[in-house]
Amino acid sequence: MYDYLRVPQAIYDKSFATIKQEADFSGLSEPMRSIGTRIIHACGMPEILSELSFSDDFPEAAVLALQNGAPVLSDCEMVTHGVIRRFLPVNNSVICTLNKSTVPALATELQTTRSAAAIELWREHLDGSIAVFGNAPTALFHLLEILEQGAPKPAAILGFPVGFVGAAESKKALAESTLNIPYITLLGRKGGSAMAAATVNAIARLAGESP
Repeated sequence: MYDYLRVPQAIYDKSFATIKQEADFSGLSEPMRSIGTRIIHACGMPEILSELSFSDDFPEAAVLALQNGAPVLSDCEMVTHGVIRRFLPVNNSVICTLNKSTVPALATELQTTRSAAAIELWREHLDGSIAVFGNAPTALFHLLEILEQGAPKPAAILGFPVGFVGAAESKKALAESTLNIPYITLLGRKGGSAMAAATVNAIARLAGESP
C-alpha cells in the first residue's frame, strides 16, 4: 500500500496551508489573496504569484458584475467545464461560442483562427460581462481589437492564454491596454483553462460572501 492522505478535508487543509506558507502574499488585498490562492491551488506553483498582473479595481468590479447577473464569456469549452455553477451568485450564464456552426466560415472570412472568430459572437453579450481566456492568444488579441474599435466593454477581463506563440504577447497587450477595463492576467507563457476557471470560481465565492 502507498502512504498517502485519503481524507478529503485533510488534503484540502494541507494544500491551503502549504500555499499560505510558500507564497508571498505581501502587498495584496484580502480579495486578491483569496484569488491568488485559488490560482496557485489550480496549478501547484506558488511562485507564479509574482507573475500576476491586475488592476487595483479588478476584484471589486468582477464581484459586482457577477452579483448583478453578468454572463461569463469563455474562449474555450474547458473553462466552462471548470466553472463551478453553484458558486455563481445569481445563476449567471456561462457562454462559449467556439463551436457555433457559423464560426469556421467566419474565421475564413476574417482570415484568423476559429478562437478569434468566435469572439465576434460575443458582441451581444459583451456589455458588463466577465470575459475569460484560458487558451487562445488570438482570441484575447481579437477582443482587444474590437474593444478598441468601439465594441461594448466587459466589466472585467481574465487573461490566461497559454503557450509559446502569442500567449505572452497577448497578455502583455492586456496589461498595457489603455481601455481602462479591470483585468487580471498571468504574464509570460504560463496560463491555461484550470487557472482561468479557478479565477472565476474565486470571484464567484467572493460574490457569494459579499452583501
